[in-house]
Amino acid sequence: MTGQPSDATLSVIISACNEERYIGACLASLLAQAPVAAEVEVIVSANACTDRTEEIVEKHVARFAARGWTVTCLSSPLPGKPGALNRADAAANGTMRAYLDADIVCEPDLLRQVVQALAQDRPLYATGRLTVARARSWLTRAYARLWCRLPFMKSGAVGAGFFAVNAAGRARWGAFPDIISDDTFVRLQFAPEERVEVAARFHWPMAEGLRNLVRVRRRQDAGVAEIARLYPAILANEGKAGLGAADTLKLAMTDPIAFAVYSTVHVLVRTRPQGNEWSRGR
Repeated sequence: MTGQPSDATLSVIISACNEERYIGACLASLLAQAPVAAEVEVIVSANACTDRTEEIVEKHVARFAARGWTVTCLSSPLPGKPGALNRADAAANGTMRAYLDADIVCEPDLLRQVVQALAQDRPLYATGRLTVARARSWLTRAYARLWCRLPFMKSGAVGAGFFAVNAAGRARWGAFPDIISDDTFVRLQFAPEERVEVAARFHWPMAEGLRNLVRVRRRQDAGVAEIARLYPAILANEGKAGLGAADTLKLAMTDPIAFAVYSTVHVLVRTRPQGNEWSRGR
């Protein structure tokens, strides 16, 4: 990171590409945060936006100023989340960095708890409790029920959509590489005992409908495979339990509808060819 750090500043970095439907609620949830033991700056790194995302951010400038915080919109015609994160990192002032997806809604105590958790000299990664926002479609709700019971979710500190690091933690990597799964890349920079999940939640929207679930799941799998190929050493930090036969049977018996939906997505991901389209996480 290349900004001029301040020991008492948290930089909240949001990458946004055509997020006019979500960015307002995301920023409103930040304004509703409980008092934080740090100065807070929010940087929205808008990349290749063609909608009202940047306009909505600008409308929040005065509201953040009234709270004593700042919100800045960095505008670039260049698409791509890694580049957007790197541009924001270069402009950020805080030693603590939080990386937030534009469609996330944070509960009011999240930043306070994260800042408190990161107030140590040793490298730390912190996140809240990931909660899947209620989906519109029954199919996505069924998929989410099963997904939330998988070992990956049960292990805690998932960080999909929101994670934060202290100064020693941010030193674990340089620029964000041009890869699919930035959140997995960062999480695996830290051993399980260096990852903290605070009690406050953040709400993450899941893709709606079978077709979108398959597209997103395929991209997620491709992101994990890419990390395994390019950065195999960090896989030792995974630390999650596998899903054994007994656990699989229990899932199938206790919620057969959710199990059937999840299994259908799993099969379709592996039988349909990978397309070239980019898929959002929802």
